[in-house]
Amino acid sequence: MRRIFSLVILLGALLAPAAAHAVSVKSLDMGKNVQVWYVEDHTLPMIAMTAALPAGSAYDPKDKAGLAAFTADLLNEGAGNLGSQAYQSALSNKAIRLNVTAQRDYLVISLVTLSENAKEAFRLLGLALAHPRFEAEATSRVRTQILAALQQEDEDPETVAAKAFSNAFFGDHPYAHPINGTPASVPHINRNDVKTFARTHWVRNGLRISVSGDANPAALKVLIGSAFGELADKWPPPLPPVRHVGEPGIHIIPMPVPQPTAIFGLPGILRSDHDYIPAYVANYILGGGGFSSRLMAEVREKRGLTYGISSSLDTLRKAGLFAVQVATRAGAMRQTIDVVRTTMTDFVNTGATEKELADAKTYITGSFPLAFASNVGIANQLNSFQRSGLPIDYVQKRNALINAVTLADVKRVAKRLFAPNKLTIVIGGSLQGPAVAAKPMPGGGKPPAPAPAPPKPLPPKTPGPGPKPPIASTTAAKPKEQARTPAAAPGGPPHR
Repeated sequence: MRRIFSLVILLGALLAPAAAHAVSVKSLDMGKNVQVWYVEDHTLPMIAMTAALPAGSAYDPKDKAGLAAFTADLLNEGAGNLGSQAYQSALSNKAIRLNVTAQRDYLVISLVTLSENAKEAFRLLGLALAHPRFEAEATSRVRTQILAALQQEDEDPETVAAKAFSNAFFGDHPYAHPINGTPASVPHINRNDVKTFARTHWVRNGLRISVSGDANPAALKVLIGSAFGELADKWPPPLPPVRHVGEPGIHIIPMPVPQPTAIFGLPGILRSDHDYIPAYVANYILGGGGFSSRLMAEVREKRGLTYGISSSLDTLRKAGLFAVQVATRAGAMRQTIDVVRTTMTDFVNTGATEKELADAKTYITGSFPLAFASNVGIANQLNSFQRSGLPIDYVQKRNALINAVTLADVKRVAKRLFAPNKLTIVIGGSLQGPAVAAKPMPGGGKPPAPAPAPPKPLPPKTPGPGPKPPIASTTAAKPKEQARTPAAAPGGPPHR
């Protein structure tokens, strides 16, 4: 009964509102190469933490694509003197929610716990990070799960298009390969690979931590120390520079599907670029604003070519990406591509209207407080700012920066970024006519020559023998490779 009561309190805490305008973000000193931001809030007896380690798929060796995600997926498969089931039971018995996601640049860990169980929650996380078991049985089982998921992904045109897009767009850089690896690479990942990766990438230097909830600075120092204090005080190997982005033209991955999916992409800008905020607003007007965007109006409302189309302005540590994603009926893809190109050309030539800019500012600034509606939301949002290299006072400055964007700014960045003739377009399905016969997706090189997108998580991995407690799930196993939901959309990724 006590366990059920704790779960009810925790679930309520996840949804409980917080006064976004009153959020006061402070810094906690945990060493010069570790960044910790926190918001102290004693309204509810719970603590939420999001942490990012420099251990994303960009660090995968060339012949071991999927290693970072594989390693992350083993994090809750036993640690110290606790086997897999014992570790998961230790989490669930205390209503501790632990989620792990391997992204391109970072391994992102989310921990949510009641205050009374915080000491145990952070201890268990520390045990998994510093003393993982990586047992042969768990390694074999997780490998089987990943391979099964990869096989399913190869039947989904959205995922196929996005994987091939990343491959074409980023060429030889690690950003090109699928986060979860390939059917060729995953079987060759062994326990020694996993152990080596954890030892060299689950490290303190470069660690980004954000916490919100019922803990004072002194208590937080102890908790964070118990979770991350045993990690090696060193840096991971550096990421290689991105030397080439884009493969202009149309690339087709033939699939016999009634609704092909296309991913369009252009080189974007880094988050540190002075044009990023105007570009963010411009993207909202062009395709990131849902039913208020130009692409939605032209492709769906006027022509009925799709149920939905969206664009995003995504940033990685070494590259930026502007991406558009759309699905349409077989036989209508060529027309859809033409409409997207025409809409972009018109936007570049004419810029935004006063009403479009005003509406964009109203929504972007007005929806921002929703990101701070709970302790979990606060921790997630702050950590996204940390990963982007933003200053701690960005929360207070952000809306003023949005409101300062002018029509001239939007037109300038549109000309700089939205070049329709340079689009890399990858289609999972067919360009026109009836669905074509399926062909295997290219395994190593680029997709077929002209005739991701950053990842979006899938549901948690398939459990092993015996049900894993849902409150202690990991989500690192199989994120779908596709363009992200617009950052400003409700329920989408963190705000920028």
